[in-house]
Amino acid sequence: MKEIFLYAKDERGLSDAEISAALDEFLAQCDKRDRALLLPPDFTRMHSGAGKIANMLYHKLEGADVDVMPALGTHVPVSEEEKTRFFGDIPSDRYLIHNWKTEVESLGEVPADFVREVSEGILDEPFEVEVNRALIHGGYDMILSIGQVVPHEVVGMANYTKNLLVGVGGSRFINKSHLLGAMYGMERIMGRDHSPVRKVFDYAEQNYLSKLPLYYILTVTTNTPEGIAIHGLFIGSSRKPFEAAVKLSQQKNLIFMDKPFRKVVVYLDPDEFKSTWLGNKAVYRTRMAIAAGGELIVLAPGVKMFGEDAENDRLIRKFGYTGREHILDLFRKEEELQKNQSVAAHLVHGSSDGRFSITYCTTHLSREEIEGVGFAWEDYAEAAKRYDPKKLHNGYNTLPDGEEVFFIENPALGLWADKSKFE
Repeated sequence: MKEIFLYAKDERGLSDAEISAALDEFLAQCDKRDRALLLPPDFTRMHSGAGKIANMLYHKLEGADVDVMPALGTHVPVSEEEKTRFFGDIPSDRYLIHNWKTEVESLGEVPADFVREVSEGILDEPFEVEVNRALIHGGYDMILSIGQVVPHEVVGMANYTKNLLVGVGGSRFINKSHLLGAMYGMERIMGRDHSPVRKVFDYAEQNYLSKLPLYYILTVTTNTPEGIAIHGLFIGSSRKPFEAAVKLSQQKNLIFMDKPFRKVVVYLDPDEFKSTWLGNKAVYRTRMAIAAGGELIVLAPGVKMFGEDAENDRLIRKFGYTGREHILDLFRKEEELQKNQSVAAHLVHGSSDGRFSITYCTTHLSREEIEGVGFAWEDYAEAAKRYDPKKLHNGYNTLPDGEEVFFIENPALGLWADKSKFE
């Protein structure tokens, strides 16, 4: 197969016509396409361009039997309204719902000695490679994994095999991969390709996923005043399209700062962010640029829970975002965290370790709930009077009283960092 590497000519991004033509070129090379499975992200990746691409593919495969399984990972299922907004007119009966705890099957394991080697001895356990059983037994001629390459706190750069092993993967692999990332240190991982977690993913791809009829359709995007711009589209079955997307994302989505932030204000779109499990991207994506003693203000009007499922929510409320070393100490003692390693990892990722303050400004969660997990709290309506997301623009803003704040409209689309951390 001739793989596709399509770059936008300017900052406006690729046109729908250019994307459509690239998809036609790809599909023309596929001999067997009677039965297809699309694996796009869920609504939390609404800025990926993947919803539009999934819709295009569905219609281009007219006459084929096409299913759509949003790569939920640990997230809640996509609602009917979100399906329509994100994926357009794909019929509701074509959707399959992934369950990361009950609907997976093992393909094999990544051996402990390999994990020990790539993790520099941090973790010495095998990884059970699990995917939704529909990928194995669904009889698909083609499985199309669609998504956005962008800096990520667990694996370094999102998508490619992460869409399979986490997006439609199982609890054992998800738990251990998140734990490995947390123990190795997210600031050593974010924005980089060959992290220990990615090396584990690569082993799983080379030894197990490569046996599936998999094709990757990857985007690199930014948010512009005119909407989402897709700067690159990369299609193929090898690692090369991902590597090209990584390089482009590092140019478009890594924002290096000349000086650390004293105060950064991050807005969480209520349609996209309904939990701190997702909303803590405000923490992950800014922590490498915040000064010691700095402040992070998170405007979170739609956040109404901590975890994306009831058990994760309960554990976050119980243990809180109390710092890396404290969480790792609790992990060694608490069976509940040992059985829910992704929660332990999430608590590590969401903690500032006392280096800067984190204030969540909410409508649905109370002061007691927010302070109970270790964050400071402010009422959203009051905070929005001072830091009005409708008036602030991305970047530095000077308020009427002279205070300077750095505003981020959507933390999911970038990684802000002190450049020295990448040298």
